Amino acid sequence: MTHYNQYQQPVGEPLESWQGAELPAKQPLIGKYCRLEPIDAGKHSEDLYRAFSEAEDARDWTYLLTGPFERQGDYQAYLAHLQTLNDPLHYAIIDLTTQRAIGSIALMRIDALQGVIEIGHVTYSSKLKRTRLSTEAIILLLHYTLEDLGYRRVEWKCNALNQPSRAAALRLGFTYEGLFRQAMVVRGHNRDTAWFSIIDHDYPALQAAYQQWLAPDNFDLQGQQRHKLSILIEQQRATTTSL
Repeated sequence: MTHYNQYQQPVGEPLESWQGAELPAKQPLIGKYCRLEPIDAGKHSEDLYRAFSEAEDARDWTYLLTGPFERQGDYQAYLAHLQTLNDPLHYAIIDLTTQRAIGSIALMRIDALQGVIEIGHVTYSSKLKRTRLSTEAIILLLHYTLEDLGYRRVEWKCNALNQPSRAAALRLGFTYEGLFRQAMVVRGHNRDTAWFSIIDHDYPALQAAYQQWLAPDNFDLQGQQRHKLSILIEQQRATTTSL
């Protein structure tokens, strides 16, 4: 439905009751398989540095803005700075089975007035990649921002050449919105930035699919998924569209 103002110009959907979203708090977010804790250098630096050091080389840092760190002391100093920030708000990702930090992630570019927030600084160790925990960490942030805090839009941005990040965004149900050319200079190289988003109207179908995917019976005894998340999202979207 198209809306018009008093001059008969088309305008957007009215949001007369919009009051803005809430700012995220430095509090833990707890899931079935992982827990997100606000970064604490003293508590998390040793576990995270050990987890990242298990990688064979430094390729995991190629598309990130910082790292790798040669010494744990340097990494701990970096985390000590991060824990003072409210934007970005960095979290350690804790494996509930081992109670060890095995990755980190952040909420950033927080605009509560407009209801827009971004998930970024996704830094996963080899212990976290391709596990149900890696997916749940992002699902926890989506639920927290869209459901608990009332944001209207969650963004995902990455180097356009970072194919794993682009694939992760699409798998999670983010919509590709376009390419920002020559958006940054990173490590002496041009960076074109790919933009993705999930908006509040997208979320009910995605949330239903996330719950199905995270259910314990969706994983066999070896921890392998029985149903792909992308398929579950497609099915839920089809169901929502047909209603």
